Amino acid sequence: MKKFTTVKTFANNSTIEERRFLFEVVGIANQESNNLDYSIRNSGSSFIAVPYARMNQEMNRINRLGGKIIKITPMGINTPIPANSLSDSSDVTPNPEPMTQAKSHKSVKVPVNIYRPNNPFVGKCLENYELVAEGGSGTVRHLTFDLSGGDLHYLEGQSIGIIPPGTDDKGKPNKLRLYSIASTRHGDRLDGKTVSLCVRQLEYKNEAGETVKGVCSSYLCSLDMGADIAITGPVGKEMLLPQEEDATIIMLATGTGIAPFRAFLWRMFKEREKNPDYQFKGLAWLIFGIPYTENILYKEDLEKMAAEYPDNFRLTYAISREQSTADGGKVYVQSRVSEYADEMFELIQKPNTHVYMCGLKGMEPPISETFTAEAEKRGMKWDEMRKQMKKEERWHVEVY
Repeated sequence: MKKFTTVKTFANNSTIEERRFLFEVVGIANQESNNLDYSIRNSGSSFIAVPYARMNQEMNRINRLGGKIIKITPMGINTPIPANSLSDSSDVTPNPEPMTQAKSHKSVKVPVNIYRPNNPFVGKCLENYELVAEGGSGTVRHLTFDLSGGDLHYLEGQSIGIIPPGTDDKGKPNKLRLYSIASTRHGDRLDGKTVSLCVRQLEYKNEAGETVKGVCSSYLCSLDMGADIAITGPVGKEMLLPQEEDATIIMLATGTGIAPFRAFLWRMFKEREKNPDYQFKGLAWLIFGIPYTENILYKEDLEKMAAEYPDNFRLTYAISREQSTADGGKVYVQSRVSEYADEMFELIQKPNTHVYMCGLKGMEPPISETFTAEAEKRGMKWDEMRKQMKKEERWHVEVY
């Protein structure tokens, strides 16, 4: 039988004490520690009581020491923990270096603006094929560009800029457009020398009833294989994938908003042999909104991964023109959020759950309204929850 002791309290600060979490850690190797005042175990479980405000820093420290967090449990004032627990992490001398976005990703350096608009990288188009099945709505192309001969590298969740040739209606060179990267850092050919995009042909009617086509999307969708293309970037830290292997990743996507999530899922499940330092063991849940079944981008790959990893990947479609809600309405992403609200809110309250949203700007307001309404049903305030998640780098939105 394990012996238990009670974690000491902070004097005159019960609020902080109540917002502690118990980390159960395995696999920390004996080595010189970073400002630690206790011995380190190399087998079995160790337990560390972690103040809420230090959770990210403690996760990073454990990762640096080669350990793995197998369980995180919320604590109260008198929560007992095993007597063989490590010292309370609040006794550890804090790292004086301020936290940054990169620090929250295992201190991986995030590449930014390797190539700028005044000096872009010129790559070549390696492939350009249709993603929408026959009978679907619109045109969406998957494009892959050759990066060999340059130093353009990136992380999952970042974007690149594309500079279309020609001039605008004022005679000035066309400005770049940003597109979310749809491939992992290894690229679709797994050699680290390509980058892929998922691009929808923009087409709409103006006030005069004339058909207008997007400048850059038209250029990309009709790009010939072998053609040169001017690329800038990469940019973006908002949508980076956390490196914790046991994280819960909730992804809300519409249309080509699937792009960064394709990169996430390929890294998690399709490229495991390429990522010995990242073996995803958590839960990835994709809620994908499209108008028709024929518009499910990367359908075969998504459903294959869902079948092969049923405990780790959950795939939910919201097909607006084919599915109906209980009251006969169309099914959108926000409909699924409401349908699975109990599960989702339970997951969101866990410290290692991240929520991502990517797609057209129009998706954000109704989803936000749905979260607000569902939170109110549970006596919660969504705006406060969202702000706290944003502060903890667990709420990620990229709409365009």
